[in-house]
Amino acid sequence: MQGIIEIENMEFYAYHGCFEEEAIVGNKFKVDLTIEMDAEVPSKTDSIGDAVNYQLAYNIVKREVAIRSHLLEHVGGRIIEGIYNELSGVQKVKVKVSKMNPPMGGAIEKVSVTLIK
Repeated sequence: MQGIIEIENMEFYAYHGCFEEEAIVGNKFKVDLTIEMDAEVPSKTDSIGDAVNYQLAYNIVKREVAIRSHLLEHVGGRIIEGIYNELSGVQKVKVKVSKMNPPMGGAIEKVSVTLIK
């Protein structure tokens, strides 16, 4: 049985970007995470030990977003690697990292990068 965990609209304040001002002022970022896994065993055992723990997945996202990067791709790549390295049973990961109100000289709600592995 295929399962999908989605953690949506996680919001963080961080200091990502290529401009010096971004390292000083910071910005709001949102992250959406999708994890595909085999849900056969946890659907029967009702045990967190048999499941992909989404609280741990959130903690990985929070930790990696706190580390300054120039590129959203770098943040997303670290999140994906952390998920695969620290959680068992993961088959596929999709992460979307969005910078809200990016300093691009116009009214822009957000810019996003989505990575899938």
